[in-house]
Amino acid sequence: MTISIITATYNSASTVRDTFESILSQTYHDIEYIVVDGASTDGTVDIIRAYEPRFKGRMHWSSESDRGLYDAMNKGISMATGDVIGILNSDDFYTSNDVLQTVADTFQHSPMLDAVYGDVHYVSPHDLNKCVRYYSSRVFRRGLMRLGFMPAHPSFYCRRQVYEQCGTFDLSFKVAADFENLLRIIYLNHTRTVYLPKDFVTMRTGGTSTSGWRSHYQITMDHLRALRKNHVYSNVLLLSLRYVYKVWEMLIPQKVNK
Repeated sequence: MTISIITATYNSASTVRDTFESILSQTYHDIEYIVVDGASTDGTVDIIRAYEPRFKGRMHWSSESDRGLYDAMNKGISMATGDVIGILNSDDFYTSNDVLQTVADTFQHSPMLDAVYGDVHYVSPHDLNKCVRYYSSRVFRRGLMRLGFMPAHPSFYCRRQVYEQCGTFDLSFKVAADFENLLRIIYLNHTRTVYLPKDFVTMRTGGTSTSGWRSHYQITMDHLRALRKNHVYSNVLLLSLRYVYKVWEMLIPQKVNK
């Protein structure tokens, strides 16, 4: 079973080596690695070229202007030929070297399964060994999407046919296209999913979805628009309940699943 991994890059020279090394360190080798670069100017393309031989024909990449992160992800999905697709961002890396093996084993043991997801954790860009927030998908249930909950998207792996049937990312959403996409996949189409109690990805803080209250307000508004677009009832009050859980999550130490 081939797993297609997609990484979108744009001026990622300071972090993308960690991403590449974490993929190369995986114990599962039946992969297709797709790198979609947005015409970087900081040396990212030189790094991609330097790493390409180490993937021994398993890396496919392009570099051209695009309409942002989700456009690049859509390009990657359209290029993918693997049985299962996952996304690893260019400033993230796998927490352990058996993540893809765990994903592959789960799909191979459950032929009727559509998707899996797990946990991720955030670290400071200045100290990659110190966890500043653990994001567990353990509490996620389909109905909680009306409150803005979703599985940790960097841990989400689904069969390629799921994207073919449910569609890819809606580019009209600037910061919550991942939520809108998972809303279609999980809530509307009732895909068969399973939670894996494992920390999939280490994420640096400072991205679009972790950069202050203004961005959280934009995320809430995007979530509300996504729900209305897909005719799922919610409101700002219901969506605000998610932040009550986030506060509890920060106050109560979470068990890290390696």
